[in-house]
Amino acid sequence: MSRALQLAARGAYTAHPNPQVGCVLVTDGAVVGEGWHQKAGEAHAEINALRVAGDKAKGAIAYVTLEPCAHTGKTPPCASALVEAGVARVVVAMQDPFREVAGRGLKLLQEAGIATEVGLMQAAAESLNAGFISRVAHGRPQVKLKIAASLDGAIAMSNGESQWITGPEARHDVQKLRAKSGAIMTGIGTVLADDPSLNVRAPEIDTQGLQPLRVVLDSRLRMPATAGMLSLPGTTLVCCTGGCDATSLEEAGAEVRSFGAHGSIVNVFEVLAALSEREVNDVLVEAGPQLSGYLLEKDLINELVIYQSPHIMGSNTRGMFNTPSWTALADRSVLDITDVRRVGADTRITAKIEH
Repeated sequence: MSRALQLAARGAYTAHPNPQVGCVLVTDGAVVGEGWHQKAGEAHAEINALRVAGDKAKGAIAYVTLEPCAHTGKTPPCASALVEAGVARVVVAMQDPFREVAGRGLKLLQEAGIATEVGLMQAAAESLNAGFISRVAHGRPQVKLKIAASLDGAIAMSNGESQWITGPEARHDVQKLRAKSGAIMTGIGTVLADDPSLNVRAPEIDTQGLQPLRVVLDSRLRMPATAGMLSLPGTTLVCCTGGCDATSLEEAGAEVRSFGAHGSIVNVFEVLAALSEREVNDVLVEAGPQLSGYLLEKDLINELVIYQSPHIMGSNTRGMFNTPSWTALADRSVLDITDVRRVGADTRITAKIEH
């Protein structure tokens, strides 16, 4: 199962919006076939493993990181393929929460006389597909907030100067985060100040042409039609609160959609629900202290990734978050730090937020 999880992770840049899945077929202690889901619309992990195994799949044990599907979507059901191949036993890390499967794959296997087992390395499998699980089970994608900051918590000088706080290795690591995300979200303030691209532009990261959806929260529709991201491959969704003329933006290639307002900004709850409907599993937020702080205040961040550079920027700076509603120590957000490692000269801190 550990090997199946490793295989599943190979689909990190290309499998979404589908889950990352790996499969290993074993006969008499020897691996006879293995595969992973490489891209949505293409063969699932089980099918790829069965193709490698051929006739050797008969009587094998299949280790699969996610319950085999039992419905016909863009591809035929994998549970039926395992039955037809004559496998003797199927060990599954976790049941599929998708309503079209949700136990039906296991039932199909059991009715065919195939022994099944569920739960081996389940926590690792759930972690691998946390965004997919969140979307199909709760109707909301996972939200990850990326911050680049100095050792004293500054993200820019007070005049807005911020290039570059972290080193090239950290900036390249961010490209991997983007490639794993279905959408990248920012605020209009960041667009007006930095004109960011918000795309994957590291040629060695093979996304097979996929680019994350770029999402700009822009309540008053101040997004310029000349914004650099509008000329790049992929889609830019500009989220406003209505009553604004979107003609120039739409002519420039943007998709403009109106949402309700939450105070003076776009209702982010509605935006996340809409992204879930678009089958976005994971949202990466790259924004300034206003939007980042708002998302923290509203408990909308699931995970923080902080790239911390080994220097001090002093007091004439901007901090990571603007959280005006936090006025007492009890208001603080409690973190569960899950990983700390060096990335070049910088330190990457990954932390889950306890809600």
